[in-house]
Amino acid sequence: MPLTGSCHCGAVGYTLDGDKPDSAMACNCSICRRKGYLLHFAPAAQFTAHAAEDATTSYRFNQHRIDHLFCKTCGCAPYSTGTGPDGTAMVAINLRCADDVDLDALTVQQHDGASA
Repeated sequence: MPLTGSCHCGAVGYTLDGDKPDSAMACNCSICRRKGYLLHFAPAAQFTAHAAEDATTSYRFNQHRIDHLFCKTCGCAPYSTGTGPDGTAMVAINLRCADDVDLDALTVQQHDGASA
């Protein structure tokens, strides 16, 4: 069953093909810590965005490999897009914006992005 989610106002949504995740990553880098992201990474080919082209704005920093996208209306950040370490297109889903995911049931892996 696909994973769906959206920003708070609903202007920026997504569908991710495949099973719902049972694990997530919590990173302590400057943006993840401030935004409170709880992330699930997937190949971009499994991802479909549901948003008008002008509904999001993006922010890049550090190595500029990830577009941290957020809704221009409500400010929520349901997903980011970019490339993995091997150059493969990927998406990072913020599971805090996902529908029907029990966040307390997820196995959360801590990632030290602050030292990377």
